[in-house]
Amino acid sequence: MEIQKSVSDWKSMLSVVLHSKVDEFRMMGYSRTTSEDVWNCLTEKVWKGNPEKRLHEVVQDIFHLNSNTYMSYLTVQTYKDDNLLASIAALTNSDD
Repeated sequence: MEIQKSVSDWKSMLSVVLHSKVDEFRMMGYSRTTSEDVWNCLTEKVWKGNPEKRLHEVVQDIFHLNSNTYMSYLTVQTYKDDNLLASIAALTNSDD
């Protein structure tokens, strides 16, 4: 019988798998890829939260993460960060 846990509960056991995915993306030219970025991408784009899955399902999801999904995630994150920085700049550079 296989145990089903929330994906976040499996994270500590998946460092080798995540590093493998990071290496794959780096070989494709995404030199700034981190394990945390890959994990966050999966959480937001693939799992949409913290569903319960079996270990082999989580590993499969990591290995099947494609570069298009990852780039889409990074693009959205960049826009979010830019909007935050623009908002902060607008608040701190007001003409009073």
